Amino acid sequence: MSGHSKFANIKHKKEKNDAAKGKIFTIIGREIAVAVKDGGPDPANNFKLAQVIAKAKASNMPNDTIERGIKKASGEGNSVNYEYCTYEGYGPSGTAIIVKCLTDNKNRTAANVRNAFTKGHGSIGTQGCVSYMFDNVGMIVIERKSGMDEDEVMMAALDAGASDVEVLDDSFEVTTTVSDFSAVRDNLEKAGYTFLSAELTMIPQTTNEITDPETVEKIQKMLEMLDDLDDVQDVYHNGDLPEEEDED
Repeated sequence: MSGHSKFANIKHKKEKNDAAKGKIFTIIGREIAVAVKDGGPDPANNFKLAQVIAKAKASNMPNDTIERGIKKASGEGNSVNYEYCTYEGYGPSGTAIIVKCLTDNKNRTAANVRNAFTKGHGSIGTQGCVSYMFDNVGMIVIERKSGMDEDEVMMAALDAGASDVEVLDDSFEVTTTVSDFSAVRDNLEKAGYTFLSAELTMIPQTTNEITDPETVEKIQKMLEMLDDLDDVQDVYHNGDLPEEEDED
């Protein structure tokens, strides 16, 4: 059952790169602001805020930074209004791509995303043109430490309500339904497991295998352009690309 998840690999690489330049904390800070504005500053009574806090902790955001973000978002002086928006389209070789953004200026974001698609040899589509190819799920990636028992971790996750567990070389990938995500995450956290990531996400129902080196390079450059945009929160795609070699 051991192996490597291309989905997790792409996600982890993005988070590591973002963390190195501080972008991931900015992204989460915006999400905290929106969650507090929509449902208040108490995560016990604000499901969306509880999700964002879990994501922040899994990304190693300090507790005092999280608390400052909540207090700032609760203050009267918080006048910046962020909105969620989603763009769908196709990259090279028909790769389905979904771009989720959080912005204070939709016109700027739309222009920047469209530009990235154009430069990346892709095209923006209409709303819903590729999202039907993806499933909304909860994804919890548990760090695999030396001496961990595979069966024990799998049973703990399934008993907590997980719908599936994949055993990987360096982690355990726990999939949940959206409605069960919080309960599963809380139960595994109480059991003492360390998360590499924990969030609601989208995974492709089927993947599009890309082996041509030139096409792979074009897709990777397009994904990098999208990731580099300040308003972009997440980028999902169904491309089955060759694993990139670690730089270190």
